[in-house]
Amino acid sequence: MPRFLLVAWLGRAALAVALAGAGPAVAAAPSLDGLVLPAGFQIAVWSDQVPDARAIALGAKGTVFVGSRQAGKVYAVEPAADGRHGGTVHVVARGLEQPVGVAFRDGDLYVSAIDRIVVLRDVERDLAAPPKPEVVTSAFPKDKHHGWKFIAFGPDGKLYVPIGAPCNICDRGKDYAKIVRMNADGSGIEDVAFGVRNSVGLAWHPTTGRLWFTDNGRDMLGDDVPGDEINRLDRVGAHFGYPYCHQGDLPDPEFGEGKACKDYVPPVRVLDAHVAALGLRFYTGSQFPAAYRNALIVAEHGSWNRSKKSGYRVMVARLDGDRITAYTPLVDGFQKNEQARGRPVDVQVLPDGSLLVSDDLAGALYRISYGG
Repeated sequence: MPRFLLVAWLGRAALAVALAGAGPAVAAAPSLDGLVLPAGFQIAVWSDQVPDARAIALGAKGTVFVGSRQAGKVYAVEPAADGRHGGTVHVVARGLEQPVGVAFRDGDLYVSAIDRIVVLRDVERDLAAPPKPEVVTSAFPKDKHHGWKFIAFGPDGKLYVPIGAPCNICDRGKDYAKIVRMNADGSGIEDVAFGVRNSVGLAWHPTTGRLWFTDNGRDMLGDDVPGDEINRLDRVGAHFGYPYCHQGDLPDPEFGEGKACKDYVPPVRVLDAHVAALGLRFYTGSQFPAAYRNALIVAEHGSWNRSKKSGYRVMVARLDGDRITAYTPLVDGFQKNEQARGRPVDVQVLPDGSLLVSDDLAGALYRISYGG
């Protein structure tokens, strides 16, 4: 059997099934023609009614919550009865400033909005009449450059929030380019990692409990450097190099003078330059083959300023202990002939072991399944 399998075009009948129960379409369903997956895997449109779809979170009742950036909305997608497709889409919050990040805990939905975190209490009680957002904290910077935030609750019960650098390259001290954590009520904000330019993905290893995260490298040093990064936090307060050192071994031409890369934590994996690695999750389901168990699934959003596009795919990082031993495509082909056909943002394992992928270009969620 060949290693890779070209996804067949979706006929009208199959598309109708995929969108059953989803309500009126807001746009034509994205074409999956030309996407490439390993043998045995399939991809289908789960919902095409989530404009500007960004980060994903799962509710206790199976609701799929999705943030956005430019749309200013937070969506709640009820799964269809068969679980294989999205059903009714609700807008549970609107008018927020770049509400990219969503995190669900104890019935409540937490949402990032540049300088603040808001919460929708008991959000699944009535998705058609959602509660008004309450401000948890407004303690974060107001800068919009890298100001949108992926958020997630860690195994310690605290909410983790990246604070991106407000620039391509600058040194603004310890108020920026870091990851912080706080209690669910907004109290006890503390720094956990420094030297992180712009992380848009956080995940905890299911057995070690350690935090892994993506970081987007700086621009304007050429097509091929610096690489994006996958990092692991082993010690609270660790510094990962920005703005002094990139990809573990590349001193910055402006801010690196007098600094040594050996003084900073190197990446676990240096990725290709400008791929824009965003959301990541450990695969904890049982539907995929055993080789995928506890592998790290990474969404590469794709480059915006490289002379030849890079990224535009979903990748699998296989681990041996704390090392990444392989980094291979799960879905490839979101760009063709230098034209973007989709831009993966986040990934989320569903209860049945399938995997959702958000695409902000198409305003869609895709479901990746294996063997059926």
